[in-house]
Amino acid sequence: MGLALTDATGDRAELLERAEQLRELRSSLARVVNGTGGATVLVSGEAGIGKTTLLRRFAGDLGSTARVFWTACDPLFTPRPLGPFVELAEAMGGSSAAGGSAAAQVASGGQAFDVAAALLQELRLVAPAVVVIEDAHWADEATLDVIRLLARRIESVRILLVLSYRDDQLDRAHPLRVVVGELPAAGRHLTRVPLSALSGPAVASLARSRGVDSDQLHERTAGNPFFVTEVLAAETGQVPHSVRDAVLARAARISRQARDLLDAAAVIPGQIDGWMLDALHPAPPGFLDECLSSGVLIVADGRIAFRHEIARQVIEESLPVGQRRMLHSRALSILQGNEDSAPDLARMAHHAEAAGDHAAVLRYAPAAARAAAASGAHREAADLYARALRYSARLPAQERADLLEGFAGSAYLTALDHEGVDRLSEALAIHRSRADQLGEGRTLRELARHLGRQGRHAEGLASALQAVSVLEQIPPGPELALAYVHLSSSYALALSPEAVTWGDKAISLGEEIGYPQAVYDGLNNIGTIEVFRGSLDGVAKLERSRDLAEQAGDSLAVGRAHLHLCWMLTLRGEWDLVARHLNAAIAYCREHGQELWLDQLRTFQLQADLGLGLWDSADQAAEEMLARPEPLPAAARCSALVVQAKIRARRGAPDYWSLLDEALSITKLDTGRHLTASVAAARAEACWLEGRPADALTEASQAQGMFVGLDPLAAADLRAWQWRVGADAGPPGDLPEPYRMLLAGDRTGAARWWQDRASPYEAALAVVDSRDVEELRGAVEVLRGLRARAAVAILARELRSLGERHVPRASRSAAPAHPAGLTGREYEVLQLLAAGMRNADIAARLVVSPRTVDHHVSAVLGKLNARTRGEAIAAAMRLGLVQPESSP
Repeated sequence: MGLALTDATGDRAELLERAEQLRELRSSLARVVNGTGGATVLVSGEAGIGKTTLLRRFAGDLGSTARVFWTACDPLFTPRPLGPFVELAEAMGGSSAAGGSAAAQVASGGQAFDVAAALLQELRLVAPAVVVIEDAHWADEATLDVIRLLARRIESVRILLVLSYRDDQLDRAHPLRVVVGELPAAGRHLTRVPLSALSGPAVASLARSRGVDSDQLHERTAGNPFFVTEVLAAETGQVPHSVRDAVLARAARISRQARDLLDAAAVIPGQIDGWMLDALHPAPPGFLDECLSSGVLIVADGRIAFRHEIARQVIEESLPVGQRRMLHSRALSILQGNEDSAPDLARMAHHAEAAGDHAAVLRYAPAAARAAAASGAHREAADLYARALRYSARLPAQERADLLEGFAGSAYLTALDHEGVDRLSEALAIHRSRADQLGEGRTLRELARHLGRQGRHAEGLASALQAVSVLEQIPPGPELALAYVHLSSSYALALSPEAVTWGDKAISLGEEIGYPQAVYDGLNNIGTIEVFRGSLDGVAKLERSRDLAEQAGDSLAVGRAHLHLCWMLTLRGEWDLVARHLNAAIAYCREHGQELWLDQLRTFQLQADLGLGLWDSADQAAEEMLARPEPLPAAARCSALVVQAKIRARRGAPDYWSLLDEALSITKLDTGRHLTASVAAARAEACWLEGRPADALTEASQAQGMFVGLDPLAAADLRAWQWRVGADAGPPGDLPEPYRMLLAGDRTGAARWWQDRASPYEAALAVVDSRDVEELRGAVEVLRGLRARAAVAILARELRSLGERHVPRASRSAAPAHPAGLTGREYEVLQLLAAGMRNADIAARLVVSPRTVDHHVSAVLGKLNARTRGEAIAAAMRLGLVQPESSP
């Protein structure tokens, strides 16, 4: 990059204004070399700021301290899946005793999880080492998934993983921004090294002997090192109006023959193998030396590259159209004739399109798309299918239909799912025109999936019914089994009992024809609807669906089973069961790159922590979720807002109405209408806590009956708030437990139901207006432990009305700050543990359920990094949290 400054003799000059960044890199490597684990460094800055030059200086100074593996993401029209790991795996495969297992995973289009595991295995054999991945802003989805996994597991191997990227090219929704935003949670060893522009004095020191006005140079280039060095290298005596002029002026200084070689090199993005450049433009070695001496080209890891991608783009775009196409056509021919390595389909599709060779685009782009989809790079796969479709007008109808369906399949897992509906509609018309019932049924089934995801459930159900009708007219096979599955899913979205009927048919046919996907997908649908209806028998079906999918190697189905299990348990308020399954679900989806479901799982985690009384954890997680720079899905943002607002309202903290108002605005959107009941219940509770029962009734009544079907507990909660303020909430017989008991007057039974699910706040609220002094006193103690000041005040008034004089006041202060980050309740539990009390005794002392104590004890052990109670007490003594003579 621009900071690779050289004098007239080509000797390396000192980097300017980068000493601190070099220290950061060297310090990170020292921790890796002298420690037992790895670290990640993020080097960011705008194009031309000097990222490559900084990293090459760092790597060049290492000597024998650590091995360096250098790779980069290529600026192809569509990134090739796992592109940078092709080179990395080859380099390690040739130097390690592992025999290239990573190379085999990459070559076979392995899933991100398997590629990352193989890379880590081989990296352990070459550690300590530095792995540099440049230009991560050009990475495909599969590459980003592997990067995410490597960074999360970096502490298990002595590797310094260095990522460079252009932060000026990352919008809020850019996939790399999501990955970078998650990396701090991946481990403690993360260093950010942002690069800024050169200062005026630095530019002046460079321009001093060149006869250039340094102030004008700094103003025109904004201190960008690449722009500065290109202007100075042009030696025109004046500042060009654009960097394009500077790049071309620099190239103009070399001979005609060397410029021809430079032109040929410009059509190949990224690093260039010597044999490829020789084949593309045979030339005596002296002309390559001239390009290298000029500073336009460099040698990196035995390959040739432009010093900066900007320069390559400028030179390629300056070529006459005919010459540019001819060079791309020649590059394509060379790749086609290379039998020494596996075909690079994405690169071949790139050159084919640039050459205007439409037939070659149609030959390579679909194959590259299939490879991309197989490796999890669905965004790139959709892009490659779209490229092929641009040139498919003259294809036979069936081949075009295949491309349309391929695009839709990848679009379903990206933000292009709306385009997928249009493509499937076109494919459907083709199949019908050809009387292809199998194709028609398959496309109708896929169309049902897309429509359902868009919330067009009625249309999706109609499409699923048509698919079954068409496919039942031909001999049964996998497509019919899958059609049964998707019809079952469509009915499940409509909360219809038909979901179970069609799920059973899918399972029966799947077992009959030996098609396991229909079996585990059918079990998923049936288990989901059973848990939703309140039968925990469905949990076993969802677990079996997950296990069968894992046996079949279907990671998407495994993730779906995890998701549905946690989702349904959340809807039923089974918080202890949710907590039992969530960690495994989040870990699996994160490790397998299933970002589509991670936000939903994190939402369930928020709601579970709220229900379990882990309010500090829930509040912190909600704050982090709302502060993320990338946009959240509507449901995830709404849930975070509601959770944080409830905690603030219950604790008497300010500013919760602004959160509830934003949540209400989300329910007005098509994507948020199903959240109406939960938001209305939260607003009703806030009014009740403030002593405004009439307003609570208004909030609850306005939403009654609106979009409540998908959240049965929230719908029942609305009726409970109507009941609490004295309104007629209707007969309780049709309500799920514990609301049926509550509205029937069995407050003790309702409280016990919540206690059995480790939900202290709801259990305490269940006894409001019970007029049972002992129950009310116990509830007050529970609420005090949660610092739920508003509810404590309400129950205290009720106790006083019953003649009680010594009523505990609500705690006005926040939980004390403890060195280990314990909450107030966890600190209490720790004191009782140190006194030798068992969980059952602690539960009796604190008037909570044993399950609640189990959760608190687990949290205490985790925060003290202890495996046993004894280790936890010893650690607490070292921190001064308990005294040896502690007693109850």
